Amino acid sequence: MKRLFKRSAVVFVAVVMSLGTALAQDKVPSSKMEMQLSFSPLVQSAAPAVVNVYATRKVQARSRSPFFDDPFFQRFFGNGGIGQPRERVQRSLGSGVIVDPSGVIVTNHHVIDGATEVKIALSDRSEFEADVVLDDERTDLAILKVRDAKHPFPSLEFADSDDLLVGDLVLAIGNPFGVGQTVTSGIVSALARTQVGVTDYQFFIQTDAAINPGNSGGALVDMKGRLVGINSSIFTRSGGSNGIGFAIPANMVRVVAEAAISGNKVQRAWFGGNLQTVSADIAEGLGMDRPQGVLVTEIDPAGPAQAAGLQVGDLILKVNDNTVNSPDGFGYRFTTVGIGETVRLTILRQGSEKQISLKAVAAPEKPLRDEREIAGYSPFSGTKILNLSPAVAQELGLETSMTGVVISHVAQGSTAQRLGVKAGDIVRRINGEFIRNTKVMKILCDQKFRLWRLEIEREGKLIKTVISG
Repeated sequence: MKRLFKRSAVVFVAVVMSLGTALAQDKVPSSKMEMQLSFSPLVQSAAPAVVNVYATRKVQARSRSPFFDDPFFQRFFGNGGIGQPRERVQRSLGSGVIVDPSGVIVTNHHVIDGATEVKIALSDRSEFEADVVLDDERTDLAILKVRDAKHPFPSLEFADSDDLLVGDLVLAIGNPFGVGQTVTSGIVSALARTQVGVTDYQFFIQTDAAINPGNSGGALVDMKGRLVGINSSIFTRSGGSNGIGFAIPANMVRVVAEAAISGNKVQRAWFGGNLQTVSADIAEGLGMDRPQGVLVTEIDPAGPAQAAGLQVGDLILKVNDNTVNSPDGFGYRFTTVGIGETVRLTILRQGSEKQISLKAVAAPEKPLRDEREIAGYSPFSGTKILNLSPAVAQELGLETSMTGVVISHVAQGSTAQRLGVKAGDIVRRINGEFIRNTKVMKILCDQKFRLWRLEIEREGKLIKTVISG
């Protein structure tokens, strides 16, 4: 019995050793090449097209004297000479990506917002002055062009960001904290992230590749060295990377870049209707086993949706072959199709699926915007006003069926700002008179009233107030 046990033990040890040898042969690298798995060839190809962006802006700062609030000094000097505005220079640092050999660069709007001077630096430390060709706040994208470019620049080609899958490897290249060009690796953590609060389109690639301040405008590249996104923001509680970064998909970036290269402004396809996310209750009411798609809640009689035969109550499931589950997702898919293209919608109507095609057209500017500035002593002093049209409403993120006069800009420190007037406010009445257009409003605002009775629509609510003249 003991001999049998010893023999069995010897056989067991021999099997384990031979199995271990086999596993070791399978898993341990057998050559130097196998040990040198590296992203370096990919980085060497992509990194030269990623640049540092230096933006300079001049701001008005009010110098504060320690005696400013002293009544004695105010008696002799008043406010003149004390606390007067002076010019101060602010500098910001970000990243950018060259997407055309002629020196066309994509970065974030928030990197160059308000800049009076922009410079870019290549990875070889050579510097160039650049002009802002296009600045689109709604997508948080800006397009720069190298001034007096004398030779072709390294550039990245666009990937189809719709081909990305969760789990795909990606690299983030940029200049975090101004320490110099840095590469981090990660995976695609999620797609079609919404409610991030950075752009109006609310449609992002999420990655765990480390993204930090200064990375904004940098490149997110795939394993073929193609641009899949522009790094835009991070979710953080400490100010550093927590492994949750967001990038604007390349398909949206391409639309903005192509508009700039062709010398046009960014045109967004006009749907001509309002949409709503499908909740569990709505899904149950429609006889669906789960929430999906977006519900058509309003149709503009003059819009493309009406012309295509869409109806209130239709459920849009897909734009072309892409599933949509939120108005933001629909807006992204619809916009990136491109003006002039035909869009195929898969809808659910009364329990049956059907296909509807509509042409992607730009929103019309009827009536003309007729921009005017309001000055003087009215409550709207310091504002710019526009006639509402589908195009203007789309630019300001309002419902495209709205009409009237809208506040498009409120100057810092103006009377209007102090009174709480906001961009996007629609002025309905002034002292009982209906505001049909900007001309009518300008005439009223040039008058001197002892009391101003105002009716303003903000986010669907009517605000009535009385202000002393």
